This record gives sequence, structure tokens and C-alpha cells, in this order.
Amino acid sequence: MKFSAIILAAGNGSRMNLGYNKMLLSIKDKPLIELSIQAFLDNKNCNQIIIVVNESDKFDIEAILNKYDIFDDRCKIVNGSYERQFSVYNGLSYVTNNIVLVHDGARPFITDQLIRTLVTEASIHGCAIPGVKVKDTIKFVKNHFIEKTLPRDFLYAVQTPQACKSELIKYAHELAKKANFLGTDEASLIEKYTASKVKIIESNYENIKITTQDDLIYAERLYDKYFN
Repeated sequence: MKFSAIILAAGNGSRMNLGYNKMLLSIKDKPLIELSIQAFLDNKNCNQIIIVVNESDKFDIEAILNKYDIFDDRCKIVNGSYERQFSVYNGLSYVTNNIVLVHDGARPFITDQLIRTLVTEASIHGCAIPGVKVKDTIKFVKNHFIEKTLPRDFLYAVQTPQACKSELIKYAHELAKKANFLGTDEASLIEKYTASKVKIIESNYENIKITTQDDLIYAERLYDKYFN
């Protein structure tokens, strides 16, 4: 089944204290943006890749993709926004397939198997997202005091890519825009504005989002496993 991918690359690297977009970082001499879209480039059913960037980074990211010869006719660079949700909304306006996967550009260690499973499950259920069971005990805290302990067996830390039927997620985004509602991810909009139930797909703990300097150190250790 053919699908589109939206790659979110409009961050500013503030939590890494970079002073520039972390998509321009390299892991073992390979740009993060290249690593994060490689699995989509390698998937023959992905015939559209929409890369959402800061307007100020557009030239640099396009130059990187051209340098590494991965900017093919499936790729399109579009402008993002100051909120993740608005960047996704901009990307959705270009989607041409019935299924779309929205992926954080800072997650380079996704697998083809995960992508294929998400596409299949989203086509059945409307939305499917990857996640891993939380390892720690989670407390609900109010004013610095514990209100209750949440049941760990039912808690997942969610990841991307998040796969949705295109018309379903576009519909949810339109309603969220009218209501000035900001969700945390695609699934949160599906949950709030549609009758569809979101399917969770077991992922792995290596599908990390590079957010801090410690994440970058771990990513360098994972690199050889995924890209060599």
C-alpha cells in the first residue's frame, strides 16, 4: 500500500543548547536529517516524503539532501511553524496518499518492519502509533505531593512515526484548529475529535528521539547497528 511520510524538521535545538536546528547535527559524519528519512527512502511503498522545516533552514537542509544524493522526486520541502501541530497541518496539505505517517526528524532509528506494520494497522483502524511499556513507576503529582500511583501495566511511552488515514487526521486537525486546541501528537487529535480508536504497536526502546546531549552519545553507539 502506497503511503506518504511527513518528516518534522522544524525544531531549534533549544534543549541541546545548540543555537541552531538539531537536524543539522551529524552522527558519525552523517546528518541527522538524512538518517531519519533513510527508512522511508528505502521503502518502495513510500512515494511521497514531505520534509517540514524552518524557512531559515530550508537552503541548508536542501543542500544536505542534495550532497548525499537523497533528494529524489519523492521529496518536497515545505515551511513549518512555531508549533509542532501547525507544522504537521502544513505538511498535511500536500499529502496525496490515503495513509500518512508523521515522523519526528530527530528519531533516526526506525525500522522497515515498524513502518510496514503501522501502515497496515492504520489502514484497518484509522490510526496506529508505536510505543513501549514504561519501565519506571509513574506517580501522579499535584503541588509536589503524590496523588496516586498509576498502574504501570497499562502505561506506554509513545513514539513516531504515527500512521493515520489521511482524511481522518486532516479532519481532526481542522477541528482542532477551529477550537484552538493543541494536542501533543497525532493520536491525541484522533482521540479527541473522532470515534476511531488508536491502535498501539509494540516498538523498541532504541527508537529514541534525540533531544539532549546524552541522547546524542547513545545515538552514536546505535549507529553501527542500524546503518552499517
